[in-house]
Amino acid sequence: MTEPLLLVVMVPLTGAVVTLLTRGRVLTCAAAITTLLTFVAAVLLALQVAESGPQTHAVGGWGASLGIELRADGLSALMVLLTTSVASVVGLYGHTFFRPSAAQGESGDVSAWSTREAFWPLWLFLLGALGALYVSADIFNIYVTLELVTLSAISLMALSGARGALSAGMRYLLAAVLGSMAYLLGVALLYAEFDTLSLVTLGGVTNATTSALAAVALMTAGLLLKTALFPLHFWLPRAHAFAPAPVSAALSALVVNGSFYVLLRVWFTMAPGVPTVEAAQLLGLLGSAAIIWGSLQAIRAKRLKLLIAYSTVAQVGFLFLLLPLTLTGASGDPGERPVSAWHGGMLHLVSHSFAKAAMFLAAGNVVIALGHDLISDLHGLAMRLPVTVLAFAVAGVSLAGVPPLGGFFGKLLLLDGVTASGQWFYAVVILSGTLLTAAYIFRVVGVAMRSGDPPGQPRAVVPLPRVLEVSPLILALIALILGVAANPLLRLLDVDGFGATATWPGG
Repeated sequence: MTEPLLLVVMVPLTGAVVTLLTRGRVLTCAAAITTLLTFVAAVLLALQVAESGPQTHAVGGWGASLGIELRADGLSALMVLLTTSVASVVGLYGHTFFRPSAAQGESGDVSAWSTREAFWPLWLFLLGALGALYVSADIFNIYVTLELVTLSAISLMALSGARGALSAGMRYLLAAVLGSMAYLLGVALLYAEFDTLSLVTLGGVTNATTSALAAVALMTAGLLLKTALFPLHFWLPRAHAFAPAPVSAALSALVVNGSFYVLLRVWFTMAPGVPTVEAAQLLGLLGSAAIIWGSLQAIRAKRLKLLIAYSTVAQVGFLFLLLPLTLTGASGDPGERPVSAWHGGMLHLVSHSFAKAAMFLAAGNVVIALGHDLISDLHGLAMRLPVTVLAFAVAGVSLAGVPPLGGFFGKLLLLDGVTASGQWFYAVVILSGTLLTAAYIFRVVGVAMRSGDPPGQPRAVVPLPRVLEVSPLILALIALILGVAANPLLRLLDVDGFGATATWPGG
């Protein structure tokens, strides 16, 4: 039975077409049904993979290498489930966010109702493109889906019509095009060398030839640019800070994950053994720099959304610690792969996605209610928007790694990977990043807890619809629950034992 594997792609893409052609209540109903069905399909796919192992589907009956093959293992199923879960809540928030008063809070120069009608087709198209990315089984289809994700994300950024968002979107587009060109050139080199585009086939034949090394280097560089790893992050802070709140949440919690997932497939599935330990250490050092630099910039930020955007730069750095910790064992043997580091990195990715989406939605509420997001002027916010501040605080402490939240166990498992590999430098980085994260989170919460108004600025708070208040709280609570309910996700991740093999499970 392979229907869920196909449905996670076809349902949102079909829904995008339907919502593009409809208006009013029909559009709302179509969007709600599509979102629900996509989530159900993702759950069914995860259960199917957990019970029966990797799933495959040859579109139109034509498999590799002539046709398009879809394939899902534990990693793919986990990413699809994460995407649909976050997107369901953020989509609900976005539907209410793009109303007249809310839209004016962020831009004030677009028709909110026409914006709402444009939001759902683009949102569902983004959801479908991400689903297709995670189940694509060849490197050219991955390129196509990456481009679809980028175009959808940039179009969503432009919905506000604000000059800052359009400028940031163009910078994002430039970075994405450069990254795509590098990735596509790597695809061309691999096809010329091995005459196949299949991930599974390439995993069995790719060796450390000059062409393969050049291809992996190009693809890695392009994906680093798309993932915004320091110092290639120049496009991310402005893009995330100036986009409408639900789009910022999608960019930080979902879109960045897509390019990081492809990097994992390139290193561990397509070309096992080609990336060297030295290359992994280089990316680990860049990730370490991202953690420290991004956290310091977040501490210095004056705007709440900019603080959260720089936080994303830092948290992306934690993901890249997975590479040196996983590729290097205690004796320096690349064959010894600490599974705890793999688990820790992916659990951090999941908990970060929920927490960061919650924080951006909470920041969106602040902008709507107050008309600004200046951190120094958030005095008394906890009394006026208690649910929003609670959601931000819970998500923030999860990000900081406070036990027993999901972020804590992710960092704990990364530290276990440090112990297994003997790379103690990364322990210092992880602990320093944790303290710095706590510093900028409690900086915001501390200001919000102060009583009274900023001097000379009487407070006028715009009432928020219940959906806008509850949505970030739901995401924050999921980030909290992950701390005590991570085992099913880790078991799903271990389908066919990623830690014991460097090839695509079942390949």
